[in-house]
Amino acid sequence: MNILILLALAVGLSLDAFAVSVCTGLSMKKATLRKMVIVGLYFGIFQAGMPLIGYAVASQFADLINAFSHWVAFALLCFLGVKMIISSFKKEEISESEASLGLRHMLPLAIATSIDALAVGVSFALLHENIVPIVIATGIATFVLSAAGVKIGSLFGARFKSKAELAGGIILILIGINVVIEHFTAV
Repeated sequence: MNILILLALAVGLSLDAFAVSVCTGLSMKKATLRKMVIVGLYFGIFQAGMPLIGYAVASQFADLINAFSHWVAFALLCFLGVKMIISSFKKEEISESEASLGLRHMLPLAIATSIDALAVGVSFALLHENIVPIVIATGIATFVLSAAGVKIGSLFGARFKSKAELAGGIILILIGINVVIEHFTAV
């Protein structure tokens, strides 16, 4: 996989977590380094772990659907991209209370923002791509962007959330289109 595509995918997957991190930062009185690291770790670990789970599960049946796996990958990535784009236009209420960084609050957020990474893991298994580079790149990108998102949210407000989701959705769709193009140029 091309390094630029790898980085685009890692950043694209990270933007959902970044958007939620910005919202988390919005409800903090002060974004300390400790709070930024906690949020970064929650999102980074889940964004890195979900592709592994998707890859492991899909590897069990990848040979059965190998003939049309590029279309499955395309459909999954486009579906997730469209979902993110639609979400970017929705208005959300911002809580006035201090953000909780406890397990009960952060675990559902980390899982919800990493479902798209699970689907990417499935796509990589179907395409017989090496999952390790995307796991590492996504984990690091998500940690950095999520930690930064907390600080940005606490400083600048909600105006970045919808733009981040929109950009992430567009990136996922473009990667899906690239999968199909690479399949037909390789044939």
